[in-house]
Amino acid sequence: MNQLRALAPASDYQTIQAAIRYLSENGPDNTDLGRFASALGLTERQLTDLFRRWCGLSPKSFAQAVALNHAKGLLRDQASVLDTTYEVGLSSTSRLHDLFVTYEAMPPGIFRAGGAGIDMIWGVAPSPFGTAVVTATEYGMSGLGFADEDTSIEEAFADLANRWPNARFSRDDARIAPMVNQVFDPTRWSPDQPVRLVLIGTDFEVKVWETLLKIPVGQATTYSSVAQHIGRPKASRAVGAAVGKNPISFVVPCHRVVGTSGALTGYHWGVPRKRAILGWEAGVVSASR
Repeated sequence: MNQLRALAPASDYQTIQAAIRYLSENGPDNTDLGRFASALGLTERQLTDLFRRWCGLSPKSFAQAVALNHAKGLLRDQASVLDTTYEVGLSSTSRLHDLFVTYEAMPPGIFRAGGAGIDMIWGVAPSPFGTAVVTATEYGMSGLGFADEDTSIEEAFADLANRWPNARFSRDDARIAPMVNQVFDPTRWSPDQPVRLVLIGTDFEVKVWETLLKIPVGQATTYSSVAQHIGRPKASRAVGAAVGKNPISFVVPCHRVVGTSGALTGYHWGVPRKRAILGWEAGVVSASR
């Protein structure tokens, strides 16, 4: 795998974010890339090079990756994606492209106590999708969110810390940085050094998040399919609520859940970022073939 895995500076993501909005609104067939690049103060070549460096795709290919018809294509096999992973006991139908994740669900008593008595760290580090804000315990990552021009670092941290209201937090960017590097660098996705997570939530929420971990990179599923697989076929709305409360964005891939039509429905950290993640993952899959 090439250097498209390198973490992009926050300024790069801001450019990418603006481009994502433009490409999403106009689609892959109705874009004037040269004119748009000029509006950003770039040449078309510079914008194309930035996209290739960031996700391994050209802007047009990226636009195709986040278009509605692509999402529908991801869903063509969605009925079998979760079936297969459950049947063979894997957390992905293709471990080659997936994050190697191990997780521990905190006992109900700790959940009810809001993390009382637990010492946690938090910090920030650059990611391909803006500034990553992370919380962690000694057992692994417990929260991952994003800060940008709309959400400050303090607001993103509060969003994550509120899930552990009685825990003791101290900031340590140096300890958080290696976790972020591992999560966003596919060359380091290895079963020998898995990404370790700590989940805290209701039994229902944890079941939903466990199911999300079974959706492989380059695939998507629907809220109704997740509901079906946790044995609650009529609980699509409750599943949607649990997906929205996912505390560990990107790693627990709530971005791979879309509407029945393939529409990229709401995402806690913004639909443009959801499009960005799906496009980035398309580049990861493409580069590894």
